[in-house]
Amino acid sequence: MNRRTFVRASAATIAARMVAPRLLRANALPVERPRPSASQLRWQRDEMAMFLHFGVNTFTDREWGDGREDPAIFAPTQLDARQWARTARAADFRSVILTAKHHDGFCLWPTRTTSHSVASGPFRGGTGDVVREMVDACRAEGLRPGLYLSPWDRNNPLYGDSPRYNDLYCDQLTELLTNYGPLAEVWFDGANGEGPNGRKQTYDWPRVWSLVRRLQPNAVMFSDAGPDARWCGNENGSGGEPNWSTVNPDTVRYPGQDGPGVTAALQHGDAAGTVWRPAEADTSIRKGWFYHSDDDATVRTEDDLYDLYFKSVGRNAKLLLNVPPTRGGLLHATDVSRLTGFRDRLTGLRESRIQGTARWTSTGPRTAEVILDLGRATPISAFRLGENIEEGQSVAKWSLYGATDAEWGLLSRGTTIGYARMGRLEPTVVRRIRLVIEDVIETAGEVTVAVYAQ
Repeated sequence: MNRRTFVRASAATIAARMVAPRLLRANALPVERPRPSASQLRWQRDEMAMFLHFGVNTFTDREWGDGREDPAIFAPTQLDARQWARTARAADFRSVILTAKHHDGFCLWPTRTTSHSVASGPFRGGTGDVVREMVDACRAEGLRPGLYLSPWDRNNPLYGDSPRYNDLYCDQLTELLTNYGPLAEVWFDGANGEGPNGRKQTYDWPRVWSLVRRLQPNAVMFSDAGPDARWCGNENGSGGEPNWSTVNPDTVRYPGQDGPGVTAALQHGDAAGTVWRPAEADTSIRKGWFYHSDDDATVRTEDDLYDLYFKSVGRNAKLLLNVPPTRGGLLHATDVSRLTGFRDRLTGLRESRIQGTARWTSTGPRTAEVILDLGRATPISAFRLGENIEEGQSVAKWSLYGATDAEWGLLSRGTTIGYARMGRLEPTVVRRIRLVIEDVIETAGEVTVAVYAQ
């Protein structure tokens, strides 16, 4: 059997490439394994995005508004979107997503579709546009902006009159997609409660996705059902184990779908999936999604955020961390401080990568191993594995060993790798590292290994 291999070694990363053989169960897999688009690839390589929940709920001290809020209550006096963007960039986030409209229906831009917006309140003398300020700040700081437009609208009287509200929703979406420049991500959920008239809405998701694709062809669309990226199935920021970036699109067909198999599909993907739809893991830095002063004592610590990185990015997901602005319109000093500490932990990790030399060995039709010699006995406390996802996702099972002499000891083991599989270890002194690939599916792939002393 022909097998192409190469080994790449650097001061930080040891990589090996193999062409995996055809599986006996290959008829269960698509003829061509899915691969990410250029937009999906950039989206995943960003690793982290910041979510900004901001709106009338910030001023009513609620998580879900009822749509009856007076627009005049939205009155931030210190709003500084550059502070949001500077904080995000300094903490190693690459993009920012703003709640342009939440379930209460209040729009943070001066839309022509409703009077329930910033144009009806005192913000900037009734001429304010939070969406504009956010996207401009992102671009000034080298970040990519994204927007969330809640499909549920508890204010608009058309909600529940499905054809007419779908027209209005697409009108709102069109304003956002055409007036604010390129967007990195357009974020949807399946929120679908009763409207102000007591009726429920039937959303036209194919129309919505088609509109985004036409007006923002490079934007990644997120929802339970993608179509470009999927929810991870929880709000604690944890990726699944295993976590395939491929899915069966028939299992979750629309946002908010419930039923057998949905949760498992969201959390784990599908090794035999025909569509590339990686997971995004969302959670908040605080107890709630909107700012509440009572939550000032619940802000995640630097250690907790560092652990969250391993459970999200380190499990083949992208981390979407919510950091809500205060009533003044600024990110709270405690949140900023914790993000700074988190950035310092990540910087320390990256700077502690250990140099070594690697040898790749094929050990069977679906197995292989990489042995990394560090050159001397060295304490390590973390590792990172990765596949070249430009060629798809392949590894289904792996084990990582360490040794100071002839005897190997197990450090960690797992299932999928994908973009990244990371783990924290009890500090362990090793001279050699051995990654054993125990099972793969049919595709060519590149496996990288990095170990860290921090």
